[in-house]
Amino acid sequence: MFLPLHDANPIRHVQFPFVNYGLIGVTILAFLVQSALPPAAFEQATINFGMIPIVVRDLYPQPVPWLPDWANLVTYAFLHTDWLHLLTNMLFLWVFGDNIEDALGHVKYLFFYLACAVLAALTHLLFNLDGNGPLIGASGAVAGIMGAYVLLYPHARVFLLARIVWLIPLPVPAFWMLGFWIASQFFYVLASNGEDVAWWAHIGGFLAGMALVAPLKRRDLPLFGGR
Repeated sequence: MFLPLHDANPIRHVQFPFVNYGLIGVTILAFLVQSALPPAAFEQATINFGMIPIVVRDLYPQPVPWLPDWANLVTYAFLHTDWLHLLTNMLFLWVFGDNIEDALGHVKYLFFYLACAVLAALTHLLFNLDGNGPLIGASGAVAGIMGAYVLLYPHARVFLLARIVWLIPLPVPAFWMLGFWIASQFFYVLASNGEDVAWWAHIGGFLAGMALVAPLKRRDLPLFGGR
């Protein structure tokens, strides 16, 4: 429905958001490795390193014996189903992640990103206790970035590509764009009919980002800024 292109929100505290770019690079590299595999091996990789609720709950043996069950709560976030899935997540991370790294600092930002991934996966697990399919993708962690962004910079101007009748670029406040996005996730939860999309992971990640960013942000950084 819409894609963010960039935001008018310069970074002020870090010289270079290398953690954010590193996460993008590692995620793309992981997908390139996936893509080089034969189809059967590609599918097996999603099973081995995706988050499968019955495996994390120890109801079914871990496919990779040397990998702890809890590790899949992190590894799943670096796998994707196809290029569209990957590039959409990386675009959102590119646009919004640098400002959150700026707000938290490098080390806290890495912790924040991984924590959002874990909490998004646990939310998905909570609503799919007997799920036997692998959850993969950075969407939950990226949703955490978006939740933090809307709390810190609701008034920042985001330029997005929206389909109304034609594709047109629109400048809108972050609050409206990200508020509409999270509202749509709740709508899809209610309207979905067995769709293979982890809406609850998106919601869990978004709420986790909002909850974590306040105690982790720089002390001199106010909430509800971005004017």
